[in-house]
Amino acid sequence: MSLPEEDLTCPVCCDIFRDPVLLSCSHSFCRSCLKKCWDTKTGECPVCRRKGSKCPPLSNLALKNVCEALQQLRRQNSLEEQGRCSLHGEKLKLFCLADEQPICVVCHASKLHKNHDCSPVEEALLDCKEKLEFTLNRLESKLEHLQRKHRTSADMLAYIKYQTLTTQKKIKNQFEQLHQALCDEESVRREAVKREEEEKTASIKEKMNELSAEMLSVAATMSAIKTQLREDDMIMLKNFRVTQERDKDMEDDLDNLSGLLLDATKYLSNLKYSVWEKILDKIDYTSVTLDPNTAHPCLVLSEDLTSLHYSQQPTCFPDNPERFHVSAEVVGTTSLGSGSHHWVVETGSNQDWLLGVASLSAPRNAEVAARPENGFWTLCFRDGELRAMSSPPTLLTVTTKPEQVKVQLDYNKGTVSFFDPVDNSLLYAFTQTFTEPLLPYFYTQSSHPLRIMPEKVLITVLHQ
Repeated sequence: MSLPEEDLTCPVCCDIFRDPVLLSCSHSFCRSCLKKCWDTKTGECPVCRRKGSKCPPLSNLALKNVCEALQQLRRQNSLEEQGRCSLHGEKLKLFCLADEQPICVVCHASKLHKNHDCSPVEEALLDCKEKLEFTLNRLESKLEHLQRKHRTSADMLAYIKYQTLTTQKKIKNQFEQLHQALCDEESVRREAVKREEEEKTASIKEKMNELSAEMLSVAATMSAIKTQLREDDMIMLKNFRVTQERDKDMEDDLDNLSGLLLDATKYLSNLKYSVWEKILDKIDYTSVTLDPNTAHPCLVLSEDLTSLHYSQQPTCFPDNPERFHVSAEVVGTTSLGSGSHHWVVETGSNQDWLLGVASLSAPRNAEVAARPENGFWTLCFRDGELRAMSSPPTLLTVTTKPEQVKVQLDYNKGTVSFFDPVDNSLLYAFTQTFTEPLLPYFYTQSSHPLRIMPEKVLITVLHQ
């Protein structure tokens, strides 16, 4: 471990030790400095004033070696500052290309550099400056790139918070709609139960009134019979027919009390399923939804991520790698890597659109034609003409512009087909062997929206 320079300094001459000697008190001095001090007071330490042995002081060999090494280093640094070789003292006129350091002519002839290619210092200086400038430019570009990435990361961090708040708000709105639908359905069913309760209660009360009247009639008949039984026998026989007729006049259907209870089964049987089935008719389902993280800043997506339109006022989005930065494009959320898939897009009044599929690796930071060689299989409507974006594009003859377009992908068969869903007529079909997953693709520069149409959901009950 190297010592601080002050520990290598003689306390008398205040310079690096030269031929240091060590006294019995552990202090060290230059031999010549100690001799001068001892010319006046022999044997006394110039620092602590302790009397030592009268014998000649011993040389401090360890300190001497360290000091000589320090002196040698100083001489080398002095020579290098003067542009001279620290080993030979010659001027540094050559530059060793192998070791990338300046050397003198003696170094070049030595074993260390004998077989190395060298160039004059002047030429090497120009080459080294050029290389350093190139490195500096490369590092500046790298720094700018890193700074952009850092800004993008900061933007993404802030945008994540915005996304969290807006997504939570949208989720809350969706669930509030579901809650409201459930509350409405609950109210309808509770009111139906209440109505049936009132109807059954009224029926029971009416029946009870009839029973009460019949009970009075029966009691009166019973009283009349008891009275007849107490009468003279001939009088009883005379009144027997009238008494019997009173019993026959009583109601016979009062014993029918069936069907008067509340029909709870009608309301509780498969309640959750029937409510879900009823609410399902009010809920839209789309097999394709748009990925907002890929949308160009000028595209505005609907809250349910099923429609898009163009806006002249771009939205402030982070510059994330997934996003289309150049053209007004967006892709679907789910990648399609096998099987058959289809979706219908309503074009309506939109006069500038492209629809189809794009490969997962299709460029998003450059403007390229939406054609198969670039990873796109699309149908285009622009300037009143419908074209399949093949290479070159194919003009399609149609009597009227389709208001809706059905996109059908059969990944395994390698086909992308476009239909007019009104009569299911084929507009165009691409044939391709796909080598990577595909994404539903959309482009527009129109303020009129493109909308992914909802599909009908069928419920199937599996009987075990």
